[in-house]
Amino acid sequence: MVKGRCDSAQEERLVLKRAMKIGATVIMCAAALLYTGAVFAHGAEALEDDSCMRRVGENMIHLSVYQPQNDIAGHYCTDIPAVGDTVLVVDLVEPMLREMPVGLKLIRGSSEDGDVIADIRSNIYEDGVINTQQALEEGRHLLVVTAEGVQPLKYVYHLRIDMVNYAEVFRATIGPAVGLLLTVLIGYKLFRSKRFKDWLATRR
Repeated sequence: MVKGRCDSAQEERLVLKRAMKIGATVIMCAAALLYTGAVFAHGAEALEDDSCMRRVGENMIHLSVYQPQNDIAGHYCTDIPAVGDTVLVVDLVEPMLREMPVGLKLIRGSSEDGDVIADIRSNIYEDGVINTQQALEEGRHLLVVTAEGVQPLKYVYHLRIDMVNYAEVFRATIGPAVGLLLTVLIGYKLFRSKRFKDWLATRR
């Protein structure tokens, strides 16, 4: 009788140990997926790989978009979550751009043939910052920044206002979905194992 209880306790420990290993595997897989998603996030990118950066030759600019009436700490780029008042800030990263006349156009639509919402005429921005506040409507917009030099430079941003970003939705859901699938598959394998069946038989 004592031996039977010892065997049962040992089987229980083995099953629990196996379950803990499975749980650890699932957690590690989920963490790896979340880390992979984080690499694509704006904050994890190097400056030259930042999706808010635009480069022509060695000259770079950076776009920051804010909607403080919706989220005081929100910082966006080309995917803007809501319509309404929007602050667009262009940073002239390269010092050379601060010595050139730079202009900005905001256009409704996906091409430069659309309706011009804002047209900031070329000027020299010694502080390297161009900003404008506009009331944006739902849909696609184009932001064109032009620097007038010996060789004119043009930077283009395709903006999406209050539109679903399916790439972001996919990245946000793929980790939990794969984690759930792994849990189901590993759980199924565990329940089908002879050791687990034998352990269940001893508990009846």
